[in-house]
Formats: sequence, structure tokens, C-alpha cells
Amino acid sequence: MTTAFFSHDDCMKHNMGPEHPESPERLSSILAYLADTNLQQELDWVRPEEITRDQLLTVHPESYLHQLDLMQPTRGRVFTDPDTAMMPDTLRAARLAAGGNVQAVDMVMSSQVTNAFVCARPPGHHAERTKSMGFCFYNNIALAALRALTFHHLERVAIIDFDVHQGNGTVDIVSGDERILMCSSFQHPLYPHSHVHQQADNIINAPIAANCSAADYRKAVEAAWLKKLQNFRPQLVLISAGFDGHRLDPMAELNLETEDYRWLTEMLVSVAHDYANDRIVSTLEGGYHLKALAEGVTAHLEVLNAVY
Repeated sequence: MTTAFFSHDDCMKHNMGPEHPESPERLSSILAYLADTNLQQELDWVRPEEITRDQLLTVHPESYLHQLDLMQPTRGRVFTDPDTAMMPDTLRAARLAAGGNVQAVDMVMSSQVTNAFVCARPPGHHAERTKSMGFCFYNNIALAALRALTFHHLERVAIIDFDVHQGNGTVDIVSGDERILMCSSFQHPLYPHSHVHQQADNIINAPIAANCSAADYRKAVEAAWLKKLQNFRPQLVLISAGFDGHRLDPMAELNLETEDYRWLTEMLVSVAHDYANDRIVSTLEGGYHLKALAEGVTAHLEVLNAVY
């Protein structure tokens, strides 16, 4: 049993422009860093396949999917919001990222691997049911959750989002669904300036003030999440893994270090061990300082890969 690592070169063809922070170099920096470690040989590398239309429809309505199809240009770029652009290769990359999440759930649930990390882009957690935003088109983690619930017939799935920006899209989709417990930490106030206040009992928010120390962050997260997760007893743990809370990241003002991401992963691995037969699927969200991102992902993977 190993950790599956989902990666596809075509996810780097989506390019929103030379100055855009959500760049293809995010993936290439992770892959280059992993190449210099022994971890690369220990992972089970998987090339994801595109998600199917029927699988997308478990989260997003046909009207929204059709709108994206119509907007995708044959050349150049089209902006779906001030921060989010589509180009000819965008939706294939998005379908591969989403497909990787669905495949990861299938592989973990069928015990082919212990856990999985989907190293793909574009990210997903800002994509609402009928709205693309924040660099996101399809909500990858919500699609993973619905795959687990509808295809694998699980009764309880946890989503943990530690990106520095709140996963408004995931909240929009899963709010009120008692089968899903969503726990998230995020700098507040900060983009996307929505869905911050708890709207349903299954949404557990841990808003973090700018310049909060890493020690105080750890205390806040553990106090907000751990007992809730233990009481929920998830059968699968899904992670929206954003590494933009790092002190070097240009997109926010938190002070996390690589070891804080290791600590977060260890806490979630412990929950998965106690209640979910070690089953975890993690997917890449944010992280825009390339070295900090690569180091954070590697620490995350080292903890996942140590599970036996």
C-alpha cells in the first residue's frame, strides 16, 4: 500500500498569463523538488483521466457546464472574472484535475493505495455550483466528496481546507449536507470575502487574523476542528491543501512554516487512522511562493507516505 501521486503534463498547458500567480510553474516546481528526493521513487505515480460529464453533473448543473464550454476560446484568453482566465487548453486541464480527484477516491476506496495526492491545476475550492472564480472552474474536492457518497455509498465524509483563502465554492456546494463535515482555516478578512460566517451546522470555520503566529494558528485550528472531526467519525478524509499560508507567500499575511504543514497533515492522518481506515485524498489548491510550495507539498507527502 502506497501513496498515489496524480500528475499530468497537460495541467501545465493552462496558462493565464506571464504575471499570473496561478502559473504552470507551480506544478513544475513541485515536480523538480520531488525529483531531488527519495520520495519520488516511493510514490505510485498515476496519470489522471478526464472527468466525465455525468460525474461533473453530480456537483455542477448542465447550464453551467455548457456556459464554460461556450466561453472557452480557440485562441487567446477570455476572462470569466477579473482573476480567472480561460484559454484553449483550460477545460482539458480542469477536467484532468477533477478526474484525478474522482480516480483518487476510487483507488483509495478500493484499497489499491492507502491515500492519494492530486498534484494538478487549475485548483477548485473557489468554484461555486454555478460560478467560476478565484482561478477555479470545477470544484475538485466537492466532486471527490460526491463520488465517495454517491458511488461508494459512504455515509460520512470530512473535507478539511487549510488554504489561506476560504473555500467559498466548497461551502456553497456542501453547506447543509449532513453527510459532509467541512472544516476550514483561512486568513480573515481576505479574499473571497464571502461565506465566512457559519451558515450550517456542517461548516466549521476557523478564521485567522493577519500576522497570527504559527503557534496560535495551531491552537486555533486544533480547538476548532479536532473534537468535531472525532465526533463526526469520517469514513474518508478529503483535504483541500493550500500552501499559501506560508510566511513567504505573497498572497496573504500568515506566518506558517513547512513544519506547520507537516503538523496539519499528521493531525489529519491521525483522524483518518482512527475512523477512516487511513483513507485520505488530498488535492492541491493554492501556494504561490514556488520554493515554499514545493517544500510544503513534499512535507505533506512525506507524512502521507509514512502511513502503513
